[in-house]
Formats: sequence, C-alpha cells, structure tokens
Amino acid sequence: MNSVIETIMSHRSIRQFKDERISNERITSIIKAAQMAPSSRFMQTYSIIGITNPLIKKELGKITGLTYVENNGHFLLFCADLHRLTIMATDKEKQNMQEMLESTQFYQIATIDASLAAQNAALAAESMGLGVVYIGAIAKGLPEIDKLLNIPSHVIPLFGMAIGSPDQQPEIKPRLPLEAVYFENQYNTNMDEQQELIEGYDQKMKAYYETRSENQRADTWSGKNIALFQKKADAHFSHYVKEKRMNLL
Repeated sequence: MNSVIETIMSHRSIRQFKDERISNERITSIIKAAQMAPSSRFMQTYSIIGITNPLIKKELGKITGLTYVENNGHFLLFCADLHRLTIMATDKEKQNMQEMLESTQFYQIATIDASLAAQNAALAAESMGLGVVYIGAIAKGLPEIDKLLNIPSHVIPLFGMAIGSPDQQPEIKPRLPLEAVYFENQYNTNMDEQQELIEGYDQKMKAYYETRSENQRADTWSGKNIALFQKKADAHFSHYVKEKRMNLL
C-alpha cells in the first residue's frame, strides 16, 4: 500500500479544529490540486469560494447550525458553475445556449465536476496532515447564501468543506462490504445475498455507534437511512435550483 492509498484509507471527518490559520501557500496547493481533477469535456464547470471573512463564516455557521463551519482553518464552498461558459458569448449566443444551460444533463455534469475537484482538494489537505469535513447542511439556507455571496444565475452552491488542523481523532467508520458496492458485468439483484451483506454491516455499524468515543447512539446503517427516506422531501431545494435556471429540462 503506497502513501496515497494510506491517506485515502485513513480518512475520517474532523469536526473540531485547532485555532490555527492555514497558510496561503497551502490553500493555493489545495486549490491547484482540486483543479487537476478530471472534467467532462474539459468544461471545468465548478467554482470554489474560499470564505476568509469571519463575519461571513459566522453567518454560514448560523445558517447550517454547525460550529465547525465557523471555527476552522479555512472554509471552501464548492459550486456547480455553468455561468462561466456564457461570459464570452454574445447576447444571441447566450439565448441559443439556454436550453443546454437549463438541462438536467449539464446540471449533473457540473455537479460531478465540482465533486471530483472537491475530493482532490480533500486528499491534498489530508496529505498535509490537515483534517476535513464535507458540509451538506448549506442546503438549509441556499437563498440566504446566494445573496450573502453574490452568486449569479447558473451557479449553485453544492456543499462546503471545512479544513484545519485536527483537534480530535475520531474512529474511522466501517464502510459497506466491498461485495455490496462492487459488482462485475451486471448489477447484483440477488436480494438474499444483498440482505445478508447488509445485515452483517448493520451489526458492525451498531457496534461502532455504541462504542465510539463521541456521540454514542443505538442505530444501524439501514435503520438510519430507512427512517430518513420516509420523511417528506425538501421542496425548497428543487425550487431554488429551478430559480437558478438549472435542472429544468
């Protein structure tokens, strides 16, 4: 196992950071690493907003309800960005581009581009001994974030990433069995096999949740997700995306 794989395999979400600023040199290296991620048709349909203003970080902390959004070494916001593709277009060309800009196809491409860039950034940060945690809770206040950060049409904040010097060492969460996520040549629809794998994994996760050093609880992977997906979907997110003129077609 080489050092890159060792870094990947030791990943854990860090939610407590030391009060230490990350140098500009390190941030630049992290962003440049993010930029080296693959991109569909080399469109590079993402943007990264670094939040350095303490007042903005505090506001983002309020929106998400997470203290570590405010208290970290650096905060990054990853956005799906089709706006940049229109900058050099004439008014007529922009009009002709609308159907593609509003399509589900290119919304998905931009989302994938941003996700690949983010994972490169996370790996680069962790290779420096820093810790990271992805922040999906920005979805709680996308219209507010939109105004706060002056985000134009065809740009959607997808998730944040808090980075910093770790002030905790949580246990690594067990992942699903390889056989539950990796199939060869066709999807494994054998329900008996899949249930056996997931039942075994549920027991591992139950033991993990009950014995981990922080936030202990009685739960399983299946139970947690079945409960989640029985809730009502948040219509505000879909409405926001459509207002940004993306994922319409």
